[in-house]
Amino acid sequence: MKQYLETLKNIYKNGTDVEGRNGSVRKLFALQMRFDLEEGFPAVTTKKLAFKAVASELLWFIEGSGDDNRLQEINGTNKTIWTANAEADYWKPKAKFAGDLGRVYGVQWRGWQKPDGNTKVDQLKDVIERIKSDPYDRRLIVSAWNPGELDQMALPPCHMMFQFFVANGKLSLHMYQRSCDMFLGVPFNIASYSLLLSMVSQVTDLTPHECVLTLGDAHIYHDHFKAVEQQLARKPHKPPSLWLNPKVKTINNFTMHDIKLNNYTHDETIKAEMSV
Repeated sequence: MKQYLETLKNIYKNGTDVEGRNGSVRKLFALQMRFDLEEGFPAVTTKKLAFKAVASELLWFIEGSGDDNRLQEINGTNKTIWTANAEADYWKPKAKFAGDLGRVYGVQWRGWQKPDGNTKVDQLKDVIERIKSDPYDRRLIVSAWNPGELDQMALPPCHMMFQFFVANGKLSLHMYQRSCDMFLGVPFNIASYSLLLSMVSQVTDLTPHECVLTLGDAHIYHDHFKAVEQQLARKPHKPPSLWLNPKVKTINNFTMHDIKLNNYTHDETIKAEMSV
């Protein structure tokens, strides 16, 4: 995770301070990080990564759900990283039921609504099928950014789209993220998309290679400065390894029992409040 720490330090040292929608932030624009999964799984080690939350949220996305109650079931808790959004005052008048988050990530991945109002596009299924049938296609893209439905989402997508790339029997993924909470969110996003890359690689019989993140508005909340200083003072540990149940051959069949992070050495948790 050296790249992540260097990027975090760059923003902290050289960023511009502005007043954002939900607090003061220090930011830079259009940064990129590349993680080679053949060198280990890119889980942050200078603090504890909530990997259970990463895996459960990704499985929730893959299900195509926009219901926080379902995410709670997968995670085995009565509160998730989405609960605050589900209960936010600005969203509650639009929610169809308690826990409803609207047409967020997974809904767009698995059920993008066509203009006819009747047909839906399963982007994730389609892209996996095309990786198998036409691996060098330049349209291996899944998008969560649906301008016509942004007002139907408790939170417009931060990680907006991702593209797959195949070469020499290896699969890579490039994700673009418009809004990037560098301390709390980005380590989570790195792990989530590296996990997704690994899962799609397994079901397409390819080797997971690079997970690339391009960060648009990359920012550190002023409230997180002390936590960032604490993290930057630590030295990273050897990256862990990811285990996926080799018996799982389709993306819909993964469960929490099929995903494990092995040999994960990390420093203690550094707490910070999430801005909604």
